[in-house]
Amino acid sequence: MAKKVGVSEATVSRVLNGKPGVSDATRQSVLTALDVLGYERPTQLRGERARLVGLVLPELQNPIFPAFAEVIGGALAQQGLTPVLCTQTKGGVSEADYVELLLQQQVSGVVFAGGLFAQADAPHAHYRQLAERNIPVVLINAPIAGLDFPCVSCDDAVAVEQAWRHLASLGHERIGLILGPADHIPSRRKMEAAGAASRAAGRELDEEFVERSMFSLEGGQAAASRLLGRGVTGIVCASDPLALGAIRAARRRGLKVPSDVSVVGFDDSAFMNCTEPPLSTVRQPIEAMGRAAVELLCAQIQGAQTHPGELLFEPELVVRGSTAQPPAGRPTA
Repeated sequence: MAKKVGVSEATVSRVLNGKPGVSDATRQSVLTALDVLGYERPTQLRGERARLVGLVLPELQNPIFPAFAEVIGGALAQQGLTPVLCTQTKGGVSEADYVELLLQQQVSGVVFAGGLFAQADAPHAHYRQLAERNIPVVLINAPIAGLDFPCVSCDDAVAVEQAWRHLASLGHERIGLILGPADHIPSRRKMEAAGAASRAAGRELDEEFVERSMFSLEGGQAAASRLLGRGVTGIVCASDPLALGAIRAARRRGLKVPSDVSVVGFDDSAFMNCTEPPLSTVRQPIEAMGRAAVELLCAQIQGAQTHPGELLFEPELVVRGSTAQPPAGRPTA
């Protein structure tokens, strides 16, 4: 323990035995190392919460989540807090299990960036458990109905409006939409925004031009293949991996992007400017959102009054090489 923190064994002993003669900063460093290494705190120290913050992510394959982790982890470190990364894997530890582990470590708070809270029909009992214990919590990109956790979100309605208007301005009329599952709150918002954008253009959104999928490249490919079979010339996707799947589907059908089909992603995650073609996408302001989430969490930890509700951040359309005018005279089926 002393080697981990860079202090003497005598200093560690004084901290663990609750004796004076140790600065607050050193004392906190020893306690944090104790938590990180998985040791139980001595009985007399267990009532004090650790300077640990749980950062719960649904996956790391989608580059948007490591990007959020980098920003949030850095901002937490600047506040003297240590992030504990909890990533779900198929067949592995569940989100509820992670919450139980974090509670055992007496974390100071938890940030959820994507997860079951974004699905209306998913179990939410572990979130209520956090609320009942008054653990500071911040959610990213969807609120939970009935729980007053602060939430930081990218404005899904504006994102779809920007993407839809871009394709429409290029001349696309048969625009398809690839979203997440039906109970996924951000996808519901995108669906409503697409309907409004379509009505603003003088037509109702055709349900045949809407496909739902898991958030993966393979899911995007399967959904886009169905849309292309129905004659769409432009596709708006709810994530960048979905958009990359859509591009693959077009190529498998012998179509070129963007001369035959235009594709717009969402997130502007890492390397989307390096794809072929570079992906037009709607950028989430990850830096601003991540720092705002940490500020909200720290305010709760310090006992300040925080207003429950949702902070909406403005996205930005980034036009690259995957969108162009629709082909003239292309068959619609």
